[in-house]
Amino acid sequence: MRLLRRRLGPLAGTLAAVLLASACAGAGSTPTGGADKADSAPGVTDDKVVIGTHQPLTGPAAPGYSTISAGARAMYSYINDKGGIHGRKIDYRVEDDGYNPTRTVEVVKKLVLQDEVFAIVGGLGTPTHSKVVDFLNSERVPDLLVASGALRWDDVAKSPTTFGFQVDYTREGKILGSHIRNNLGGQKVGVLHQNDDVGRDGMKGLDQFIADAVVSRQPYDPANTDVLPQITALKNAGAQVVVCECVPAFTALAILTSARLGYKPQFVVSSIGADPRTLAGLLADFAKRGGTEVSAGALLGGLIGAGYLPDAAADDPWITLFKEVHQKYIPTVPLTNTVVYGMAQAYTFAQALKEAGHDVTRQKIIDTMTSGALKGPGLTPFAFGPDSHSGYTGAYIFKVNPDTSTTMIAAPVVTDRENGPIKPAPTTRKTPTEIALVR
Repeated sequence: MRLLRRRLGPLAGTLAAVLLASACAGAGSTPTGGADKADSAPGVTDDKVVIGTHQPLTGPAAPGYSTISAGARAMYSYINDKGGIHGRKIDYRVEDDGYNPTRTVEVVKKLVLQDEVFAIVGGLGTPTHSKVVDFLNSERVPDLLVASGALRWDDVAKSPTTFGFQVDYTREGKILGSHIRNNLGGQKVGVLHQNDDVGRDGMKGLDQFIADAVVSRQPYDPANTDVLPQITALKNAGAQVVVCECVPAFTALAILTSARLGYKPQFVVSSIGADPRTLAGLLADFAKRGGTEVSAGALLGGLIGAGYLPDAAADDPWITLFKEVHQKYIPTVPLTNTVVYGMAQAYTFAQALKEAGHDVTRQKIIDTMTSGALKGPGLTPFAFGPDSHSGYTGAYIFKVNPDTSTTMIAAPVVTDRENGPIKPAPTTRKTPTEIALVR
C-alpha cells in the first residue's frame, strides 16, 4: 500500500487526459414532449426492423459502459440467426455520444431524421438522455428501456413514448438505505454522488432511512476525474460508510483515491457502478495509467452493492443463455454484469417486438410496453402498465468476495418510489424457454 500511495499521485491528471477527450455533462431539463399517439412504423420493412441507440463508446462513462452495446449486439445477432422476430432481422445502430449531451442531441436526431429508426432502445445516461426526451416524444418515437434509473422516464403524461429499464434510483436508494440502517446502524455515513438526477433521486430514497446518519454529501462532475477533494472531505467528516451513487469509472476512482489516502470506509455502491468484474478491470487499468499496480481483490473485497439482474456467474437459466450467446458472438469480451445488462435489455426489446405482433406499428409497441406482458430476466418484476413507465421494481444486496466473486446477502425485494414498504420480491420467474422468443 505504501507503493500505491507513493505512485498514484499522477492518476487524476492521467485519467483526465484519457477520459475527457469527448466529455461534457450536466443535468437535463424536465421533459415536456407531446402526447400524440405513435401510429406509424418507420424503420420497419418486410425483412428488418431498424432501431438505434446512443452509447458512451468514448468519454468519461466509456470505461465500464462501452460493452453494454456489445452485449446487446450479440443478443440481436443470436436472435437474427434464429430467424429474427416475425421473420424480420433487428438492425441495431449504435452512435457514440461520448457521454456528451450536445453530442447526444446530434446523434439521436441523425438516427431519427436520417436513419428513420423505428425506436430508440437503451439510450444511456441521465444527463445525456434528458436532452432528447422532448424531441423523441414530439416525434412520437418509441423511447424504450432507457439505460438510467432517473425518475423522469416514468412520466406518462409528458413523455408517453418513454420507458425506463433498470430499477429507479429512488427505489434502489430506499433498499440500500434500509440495509445500511439495519446492518450498519450507528455508523457515520457519507454520500458520493453524480451531480444530476443520479444523486438527487438516489438520496430521496436513502434519506428515508439514514438522513440523520449522513455527515457529508459530496457531488462529483463526470467531466472532472479528480475526486480527491470529495474523498478528503468524506474522510475528514469521519464517514465510516460511503454510499457511492456513481458510474463505474467514478466508483473505481473513489476506491483508488481512498486507498491513496489510507482511508478505508465501507463502500456501498448502487447498481450502476457496482459490477465487480468491471470494477476489477478499471482498477487495474487506472492504476497502471498512474504508474503502479494494485490488487483488485484486496480493494474490492467487502464492497456492498445492489443488483436486479442475475449475476454473470450465477447458476441461472438466463445466465446459461447469455453464456451461450457470449461464447458464440463475443468470446473475447469479458462476460461481466455490464455485458449481461446489454443482453437482458436487448432480449426485453425483442420480446416486446414479438408481443406487438407481425403488423407492428409504433403505437402497438407502446401498447405492448404498457400491457404488463413483459417478463424479463430480472430478479424483480417490471412496473410497466398503463399508469407506469418505470422498469424493474426492486433489487437484492450482495457483497464482493476477495476473489471478486459475489455473495447475495439480502434477497430481492420490491418497493415503490414514495414511502411505501419494502417487501420480498416474487420468487417465480419466466425462463427463456417459457418465453420462447426464438426456437
